[in-house]
Amino acid sequence: MEKIAIAVDNNQVSAHFGRCPSFTIIELQDQKVVNQEMIPNPGHRTGFLPKFLAEKDVHTIICGGMGRRAIDLFNEKGIKAIVGVSGGIDEVITKYIKGQLEEDDSLCQPGSGKGYGIEKEDRHHK
Repeated sequence: MEKIAIAVDNNQVSAHFGRCPSFTIIELQDQKVVNQEMIPNPGHRTGFLPKFLAEKDVHTIICGGMGRRAIDLFNEKGIKAIVGVSGGIDEVITKYIKGQLEEDDSLCQPGSGKGYGIEKEDRHHK
């Protein structure tokens, strides 16, 4: 069984993993989706989301972007980060299963995005 987490914003891959409103957790077995659930983002604090997703047995996280430090923190927990991804969730899942999902440069810039997290506010960073 393999578990992947996709950072989601309005049924699209979020540009920034930590500031997305929710994650879609997909369980794959024999290259087929056997379970899919949406969970709210529990908060964006340094080192928290890698630990949180590792406790959910996630093996891979897919997002538009994240910083080098976050990638390293995920790797330390045994979670592969695939960044530079955009598009609808269903399309991304299909590409991942077929081995056609391509990684690219991170889509987010430091300080950009919506400030979701513990406070659950929608604030825009300058």
